[in-house]
Amino acid sequence: MRRHLRLFVTAARFDLVEHARNRLAMVLVALFIPVWISLAYAVIPSRPVAFKLRATGRLLTPAGNQITQITGAINAVTLITGFMMFAVTFNGGRFDRRLAMAGYPRIHLILAKTTSLTLASGAIATYATAVICAAWSPRQPVQLAAALFCGAMTYGALGVVFGSLLRREVEGMFALVMTSIVDVGLQNPLASSGTGSAAVQFLPTYGTMQAATAAGFTHKPLPGDLAVQILWFAGAALLGLLAFHRRTKDALSARPPLRLPWPFRPRRPGRPARATSTPR
Repeated sequence: MRRHLRLFVTAARFDLVEHARNRLAMVLVALFIPVWISLAYAVIPSRPVAFKLRATGRLLTPAGNQITQITGAINAVTLITGFMMFAVTFNGGRFDRRLAMAGYPRIHLILAKTTSLTLASGAIATYATAVICAAWSPRQPVQLAAALFCGAMTYGALGVVFGSLLRREVEGMFALVMTSIVDVGLQNPLASSGTGSAAVQFLPTYGTMQAATAAGFTHKPLPGDLAVQILWFAGAALLGLLAFHRRTKDALSARPPLRLPWPFRPRRPGRPARATSTPR
């Protein structure tokens, strides 16, 4: 038991150190989230925007700058978490393969990545919720933080998938950005006025958007939508697990055969040597 705990702690420490070395991600967390959310509140007009919340069927008329803060927070939290997990998976790919080839249990590596994702998502979601609460008072701040946390976990798992499958860093960043643009853009109530299309239910942050919007402007809890978002995370995590397993399995199968430093020539079976007598 102690050995497994020590292996897990070591792998988790490696992942957390890798996150801390990602200075761009740290700057984005510290500056981009508050700047973007504050600008959305200050620049977007505060006039009411009417839209129908699909989860409850209720017509809402929140201030435009407040609903923009929520959608902007979802966009920022998911993108930053996805970027962090993509970077640690992409840059640490060789290190993970070398650990797997050396006999390091892959289950400990997977649990370590899940732990670092959970800690990062929790910290970023709490930080974004605090920034929103500094501007106005959402009616359910705990549900808002939970919705942002679940969305961050989903995109973090997608970052692991992209980091395991894609070969170049620019490909992963483009995939994350385009996924987030399509995902959040189609659900943005300010742009779509609460579209009635059923297609939005199949977007990655549908549960987060519904639960976060309800948390901001209603007193109705939406555990079902949070559960939908957790299912999205589970599906993305399963894909990430399969991709990680395949990559480390390929590394194990690609291990070169053992070679001796000298040529080995097996002896051929022959007749036993006859004893010869020397003349006296």
